[in-house]
Amino acid sequence: MKYVVNQEWLLEQLANKDVKIVDCRFSLSKPDEGERLYKAGHIPGANFFDLEKQLSAPVSKHGGRHPLPDIEKFRREIEKAGIENTKTVVAYDGGEGAFASRFWWLLTYIGHDKVYVLNGGFKGWVEAGYPTTKEVPKPESAQYKVSIRKEMLATYEEIKEIVANKKKSPILIDSREKARYLGKEEPIDKIPGHIPGAMHKFWAEGLENGFFKGSEEQKKRFAELDQKEPIIVYCGSGVTATPNYIALKIAGYQNVKLYAGSYSDWVSYSDNPVEKG
Repeated sequence: MKYVVNQEWLLEQLANKDVKIVDCRFSLSKPDEGERLYKAGHIPGANFFDLEKQLSAPVSKHGGRHPLPDIEKFRREIEKAGIENTKTVVAYDGGEGAFASRFWWLLTYIGHDKVYVLNGGFKGWVEAGYPTTKEVPKPESAQYKVSIRKEMLATYEEIKEIVANKKKSPILIDSREKARYLGKEEPIDKIPGHIPGAMHKFWAEGLENGFFKGSEEQKKRFAELDQKEPIIVYCGSGVTATPNYIALKIAGYQNVKLYAGSYSDWVSYSDNPVEKG
């Protein structure tokens, strides 16, 4: 598939200097867990990228729990990892798919064409018996030219207009667990429910045991959606919506955007309506 690579392919590329590997492991409940796991062992050559330190900006009043990082700072971070426009980049996480997908989205957003998520993640890599190391790569000197793809990002103003005018296009997709979408429970955000008019597609249903499902299975997941219609995906904070973004791409949908601030940004404005059920 165009957006993911398998373990066997990556194993053959470990000595290839034109392939850069990024470890994105993270735990939302234990923010230091990812770096601890990385130091304990990772895929050879992998650089570590932390969701909150490198793949997000500091939290403020608006923008959600994981605002997009400052692009200039992110550019410097990927350059230290040896990532240039011509390199092939493979991102992995523990096998959830969400954190690697966040990196995939960010790098694609700033203009990279050859970035992939490792199917199966680190869990699948280890289960396959492939090598790991504790050796941390030395910082590199690389140059990356940023070219923002504005068509990938939906702004808060766009969402506000869709809701205010009860527009049926673009289609809003809520990627969170169903109980949160329905407003039956809300463990994180201050107001339960979903953005008015949004439909529900749980992000994890696009993967099986850490592997993205194929194009035919993804097409079935989104069968009721017209491929010509624009789609905007969101979740709680802009992280777990990114696997749905990739899943839609695998299914053949071209006009897809991410509302990066997501539900946590939406409810940071006290006058915004929410729906339940």
